[in-house]
Formats: sequence, structure tokens, C-alpha cells
Amino acid sequence: MPEDFDRRSSLEELEGLRWPVPPADTTPMVRNVYELRRRPVATLEPHELARLIGQDVGLPWLLPLAVDILRDTAPGRAEGGRFDDDLLYAVISRRPEVWAAAPGPAHALRETVAVLTDVSRYVRQDIDAFLSALPGDDA
Repeated sequence: MPEDFDRRSSLEELEGLRWPVPPADTTPMVRNVYELRRRPVATLEPHELARLIGQDVGLPWLLPLAVDILRDTAPGRAEGGRFDDDLLYAVISRRPEVWAAAPGPAHALRETVAVLTDVSRYVRQDIDAFLSALPGDDA
């Protein structure tokens, strides 16, 4: 996965692929995904990253960015700081083969989730499933 890229570029530019205009009868969520692909990656908010990642869109570029955001905000969660559980869920729920292709972000995410202590049992189950699917996990 490319971790070093121009974040001023959109996913369309990074992928070199412009999606056609979505059909008129498409859902608002699909329209939103199409719109988000046209925005510079650096302007995407965590909830927008969660939407794209949850749809498996732009993973080579968005997963490293999302993991950076989660890593930077995880320590402050215990003090009531801003932490996006939707982004966490979108990231940890990707298929194991996605993480096999992204060992750097996978390692960083493993370290990030290790500091998360105050999570619901449902989020803990998702974290445990993510960790158990990682290659070479000793947990």
C-alpha cells in the first residue's frame, strides 16, 4: 500500500479512474461515495473516511491515513478526547487479505488498539477478531 502520496489528490486522481455519474435512482449513500472520491484525500473527515473504507473504496490510500488518525487520537480517548468509533469499526472490519497486503498499517493498528481499554464489548469483539486474523499474531 502506498503510504507516501500527495494527499491533495482525490481518489479518482490517485487511482487514475473516473467513475461515471451514478444512476439517478441510486441511494444517497452511493451518491455520497461517488462525491467523496472526487475530493482531495486531505479534506476527508473521519466519518467520510469511515464511509469510504466501509465500502472498500480507496483502501491503499485511505487505510494508512485512517490508522494515523486513530493512532493520534487513541491515547486521548481515556481523557474523553475525540475518537471516532465508526472509523475504528470501518478499519478493523476489513478482510484479513486487506491487512496481509498492508503490513505497515496493520502493525500500527495493532499497537493502536492495544491502548484502547474503555471500549464496549462489541468493539472489543471486533478488535479481537481483527487481531486474531493478523498473520503472526501471538495474542
